[in-house]
Amino acid sequence: MIPYGRQQISDADIQAVVEVLKSDYLTQGPAVPAFEKAVAAYCGAGHAVAVNSATSALHLACLALGVQAGDQVWTTPITFVASANCALYCGAAVDFVDIDPETFNISVQALQEKLHSAEQCGCLPKVVIAVHLCGLSCDMAAIHRLSKRYGFRIIEDASHAIGGKYQNQPIGNCRYSDISVFSFHPVKIITTGEGGLALTNDAELATHMALLRSHGITRDAEEMTHEPDGPWYYQQIELGFNYRMTDLQAALGLSQLKRLDAFVARRHKLAGFYRQYLAGSPVVVQSQPEDCYSALHLFVIRLQLDDCKKSHREVFCCLREAGIGANLHYIPVHLQPYYQQRGFKPGDFPQAERYYAEAMSLPLYPDLIEAQQLHVVATLRASV
Repeated sequence: MIPYGRQQISDADIQAVVEVLKSDYLTQGPAVPAFEKAVAAYCGAGHAVAVNSATSALHLACLALGVQAGDQVWTTPITFVASANCALYCGAAVDFVDIDPETFNISVQALQEKLHSAEQCGCLPKVVIAVHLCGLSCDMAAIHRLSKRYGFRIIEDASHAIGGKYQNQPIGNCRYSDISVFSFHPVKIITTGEGGLALTNDAELATHMALLRSHGITRDAEEMTHEPDGPWYYQQIELGFNYRMTDLQAALGLSQLKRLDAFVARRHKLAGFYRQYLAGSPVVVQSQPEDCYSALHLFVIRLQLDDCKKSHREVFCCLREAGIGANLHYIPVHLQPYYQQRGFKPGDFPQAERYYAEAMSLPLYPDLIEAQQLHVVATLRASV
């Protein structure tokens, strides 16, 4: 089976982890802050907080921005459920904004219209979570302008997007957001096994997230309620979590980061092959605006079903039967049973639902070879 995504682990990656295994620190040692510093420098952000998953990073980002019961958080329905669940963890309500049919990202026009209506009824969101689907940046400048008009904060769920660019600047620099979040799951651009990271240019937000990732415990005397009892002393000053990244994970991430640009360049080469050899077939691919350089975590196609001989499901099954691990990213969050129990229903976000009826992800990862791509393309063209 050709998987839709796969990590690349080099001898240097293995050696980096072995060195940590032989060191005095497996968890909270020097590799974690080194990884944070390296990612922040790569992206041009002021601060980085490494955690055990992007889900944890999203949760901490919401908490740091003060999301709580009575608040609303908006995001796109075409994302993994974590982009919405993070607000529910804080007791807030979640709503969605439909997607742009060409970029598959949150529609700025739909967002503007929904904000206008929400202003009339006094139910504006506290936070909008903009998801960079497949590694393609949302129109962050436009979303930022709306945030100034309507008073919401912005989280970039850039789980797919490390190594990508927007307006010729690295995604993650937080120029147009309060906090950006990366994922380092094995199928992402670079991996730490499991892991995530939050970036911000606000020192207070970074300090708050760092506190919350480790049980809400501090050893800083200036943050304590009274003088320490001794050099062993610590205080829990908030209800936090065990969301820490280990030194083993961070060492792998540091090693992988050295190949990040090469990984993304390779993904662009592979995507160019797909675009060339799928030309003239009844599929469309994600639009790539001129001011964006996608990290290309995923290569999503949409079937033009009126011109296809088979149904969406039949084409998908043809690929799987041929040993091609096609996937679908994502089932609209509002159609999940849990969210339907919260009042959402089919028809609420028609562009997202149309996307779901047509989309599938083709294999894309640095070690994919030409013969495998030719097999994918030939099978797809024969199936549609």
